[in-house]
Amino acid sequence: MNDHEVICEWKGNKQFNASVNNHELIMDDRFESMGNDRGPRPKPLMLTALAGCNGMNVMSVLKKMRVEVEELRINVKGELTDTDPKMYKKVFLDFHFTGKNLDEEKLHKAIQLSEEKYCGVSAMFRSFAEIIIDLTVTEK
Repeated sequence: MNDHEVICEWKGNKQFNASVNNHELIMDDRFESMGNDRGPRPKPLMLTALAGCNGMNVMSVLKKMRVEVEELRINVKGELTDTDPKMYKKVFLDFHFTGKNLDEEKLHKAIQLSEEKYCGVSAMFRSFAEIIIDLTVTEK
């Protein structure tokens, strides 16, 4: 079965504890919004899922291409709409690769394959937001 299930339990104020793939995650809101700031808020977690999905796929593709990356950092920024319900309208994915003699063409190809073919989270995001990708390579 390929379905996913998450169980969220309310713990008071705005805090919810979630069970995700047998891992515990706390979600909460800021103090000024009546939360206790004990965990991330739900919308930024969506950006986390986008980065994680792309990162896993990109590294898998690069391994098949025999590209050895020493480090990968993905910075994600989401730009929200001005009206309620506030949704992401633009998302910026900045991939920062570090390694020796990295082939930028292969890095771009791996990102493209992840974005267009493998990452279901990207496919979902594209239904409501523009995704803008940037790539930086640092030689070691």
